[in-house]
Amino acid sequence: MAKRPSQPTTWEAGRDGRFIAYSNLTVLDTKTNLMWAMKDNGYNINWGDAKSYCENYRGGGYTDWRMPTQDELAGLYDAAKTNKSVCGYDVHLTALIRLTCTWVWASDTRDSDAALFYFVGGTRHWILQSDCHYYLRALPVRSGK
Repeated sequence: MAKRPSQPTTWEAGRDGRFIAYSNLTVLDTKTNLMWAMKDNGYNINWGDAKSYCENYRGGGYTDWRMPTQDELAGLYDAAKTNKSVCGYDVHLTALIRLTCTWVWASDTRDSDAALFYFVGGTRHWILQSDCHYYLRALPVRSGK
């Protein structure tokens, strides 16, 4: 596990079922033991830049962030929960993780395509890694413990 720098104590900031938000802007999924960034990168991004963003993310003082798999993103989807994204669409996941729009890149690739997850309909898609439209975002994840 990557080491954290010395910093003030982190406290629990909120709960939503299996999810726990912390004051260091991370969210722990107690079912999968994955720790998520509390928000996505906030702007349209292609796959290569999204991968770099995730790997260089330093949220909570951790250094071992990565891009999630399509299955990990699908595990966040919850049709019973509806939250408004910043771009105005309803997305279906815990309100503790803030999406600025609807599509999140996944680490899965095949040839020049990469996987996406769509938090409006809960569907999986593939597009060119070089695309940076359609409200594409990066959401870092790491092992929780």
